[in-house]
Amino acid sequence: MFRSIQQTMIISCVGTVLMMAGCSGMEPAPSGKSLYDRLGGRPVITGVTDQFVANVVNDTRINVRFATTDIQKMKGQLVDQVCMVTGGPCKYTGREMKPLHAGMKITDGDFGAFVGDLVAALDQFKVPAQAKNELLGLLGRMKKDIVE
Repeated sequence: MFRSIQQTMIISCVGTVLMMAGCSGMEPAPSGKSLYDRLGGRPVITGVTDQFVANVVNDTRINVRFATTDIQKMKGQLVDQVCMVTGGPCKYTGREMKPLHAGMKITDGDFGAFVGDLVAALDQFKVPAQAKNELLGLLGRMKKDIVE
């Protein structure tokens, strides 16, 4: 099925962050709980994702990139990605992220706006600081794979 560049960008930006969570050798928190559990499981991941996507869609700095995106489909894919790579029971079957970003001309400003929209959603859902910082740390490390 054909995906617009905008849809691919949003899915791949978040996917990059989340795929790295699964590949980074992260240790569980001292409590022994997975990041998935510490985030609040699928209900919180779904809520955060819904708010995050709403933030992006309403963000005049970057929303033009998502004008032709199938938002409902995107939300489902993002939830599956977050769920899977944080240790949950879901399965995401998307492509590798770095090649997906090639040629998209994503700027530092785009990346910063995207991260800001994610932070706002995490804060709205009162995601615990440690779990939020793990996700944000992963995103920061992946900037080189997203920004051209």
